[in-house]
Amino acid sequence: MNLRSIYLSFIFLFGILQSTAQDTISIANFGLKPNTRENAVPFVNKAMDALKNGQNKVLIFPKGRYDFWPHHCIEKEYFESNTYDINPKRLAFLLEGMTNVTLDGYGSEFIFHDRMQPVTVDNSTNISLKNFSVDWDIPLTAQGEVVSSDNEGFTIRINTHESPYIIENDQLVFVGEGWKSAMHEIMEFQPDTRFVEPYTGDEQALGYGWQNYKAKEIEPGVVKIYREGGFTRHPKVGNLLVLRHSTRDHAGMFLVHSKDIAIEGVRIYHTAGLGVLSQYSENISLKDVKVVPNKAKGRFLSGHDDGFHFMGCKGQITVENCEWTGLMDDPINVHGTCVRITEILAPNKIKCRFMHDMSAGMVWGHAGERVGFIENKSMRTVGYGVIETFEILNKEEFVVELSTPIPEEIKAGAALENLSWTPDVEIRDSKFGSCRARGLLISTPGKVVVENNSFESSGSAILIAGDANYWYESGAVRDVTIRNNTFEYPCMSSMYQFCEAIISILPEIPEPQSEYPFHRNITIENNTFYPFDYPILYAKSVDGLKFMNNTLIRSTAIKPFHKRKAGITLDACKNVTIKDNVTEGEVLGKKVEFLNMKKKEIKLPSREYFEF
Repeated sequence: MNLRSIYLSFIFLFGILQSTAQDTISIANFGLKPNTRENAVPFVNKAMDALKNGQNKVLIFPKGRYDFWPHHCIEKEYFESNTYDINPKRLAFLLEGMTNVTLDGYGSEFIFHDRMQPVTVDNSTNISLKNFSVDWDIPLTAQGEVVSSDNEGFTIRINTHESPYIIENDQLVFVGEGWKSAMHEIMEFQPDTRFVEPYTGDEQALGYGWQNYKAKEIEPGVVKIYREGGFTRHPKVGNLLVLRHSTRDHAGMFLVHSKDIAIEGVRIYHTAGLGVLSQYSENISLKDVKVVPNKAKGRFLSGHDDGFHFMGCKGQITVENCEWTGLMDDPINVHGTCVRITEILAPNKIKCRFMHDMSAGMVWGHAGERVGFIENKSMRTVGYGVIETFEILNKEEFVVELSTPIPEEIKAGAALENLSWTPDVEIRDSKFGSCRARGLLISTPGKVVVENNSFESSGSAILIAGDANYWYESGAVRDVTIRNNTFEYPCMSSMYQFCEAIISILPEIPEPQSEYPFHRNITIENNTFYPFDYPILYAKSVDGLKFMNNTLIRSTAIKPFHKRKAGITLDACKNVTIKDNVTEGEVLGKKVEFLNMKKKEIKLPSREYFEF
């Protein structure tokens, strides 16, 4: 190599190093050091301004603990899906109007205090969030260990350092940094397996009607919960109770009107709402993200609600090597939001209304977006249109003008769905641990692949729903593949809403029409199931359902209890194939039951384990 080549190589290397140095800045440059318990918020605000307005595009946090209090937080109004309208939100990290920015915690702990939203990404592109954990010193949900039980009630031990409480009007009320909140629900977990105690679920650890309980303190940190005559059911001594209080008023991470977002190496140990909420955003990747309890602190609870929640997104959603445990709702929920047509104003103009209080306020549509008209009794899409203009009237109502007349069949009371915000989804190599309710909820017409995951859900492992009558979570599926997954006990060990089998395909259709199935093209193949009970698959209103090459291995972990005694139940389906499935042990669910459809719609070879 001649001198000129050496010189040019040196200049090139120097340029790279200089560019790297200019692109990266440490939070220490703004005066914040780890492990000081100093409020990080003012320093983070300065760093966000630097990222937005300067050359620096990578913000790093030297490894350690950083504390965030709501003082000095930017406050902003956000209407967040499946979250109560409690505004303004107090924002610790606000990445707004940014492009090509990375936030790297280098393994740091981000500890939050009081009620605040840890991370918000708004109207930004190509954002990377990685290598940090989110937790609270005083979590916004509590827990207690059952130490004794008698005919009147039971006694629990509570860690008063992380869950301080008072007894107010004979009720257990938790107090924190600027708030107090009464206990309103209880979930029971086994200490060794960390599973939800079987046969409990939404029936509650105490049975129905327990809320008229009384509480009295035996000694600091030891509280007796009782009522005259006791409860319908008493929790087991040694089990852990998640003592639910508070409300879902923020997300751990909120992604809105943003594109190309990558989250990697993040641990969300606690939030008072959804773990990661993505709303009207495009192309989202989550890798090695875990919403789990902080075992180092002895906790059994993680998030107050869903783990990952995707509402009205598009592009590609990728979830890989992730984990969820100890949530008080579903690990993943992917859906859109449909609205009710309340008034026909003109042949091409309609007034619409959000029908669920946790969806109001969102910007539902824009000019040029494609919509579908849904007859809400049959849930049949009877036509399509394109938005010409979109006018917001108030938080609940808006007016849509279309480029063409609405279908004649559509009357006031029907529903409208935005079809421009419907993502493709890939979920692989992840663990759906034991949480309250179900595992994965999917409602999108995009291409969906669910593969190489393990499910230990308390209720149904997978729910494919869709409705325009209650939650208004839209999204008839068109191409779903569920393959090479393992469905372990404790799937379906407790009952929750919509849990009809380990895989439950259950759109809410008041008047189903078998000639117009709601869902299409669902393939369930090469999976391994460990059922202890009868129901394995329940499918309603599907055209093109395949259940093939699956292995069913009988579990005897607990006794069967479900009222449904068929392994596969089909309701108003077409073009169903059940073949090449194998069993080990005395699998209970051998029967195929069908209703509101003809037997000829089911292809079931005589050699198949399942039978009519």
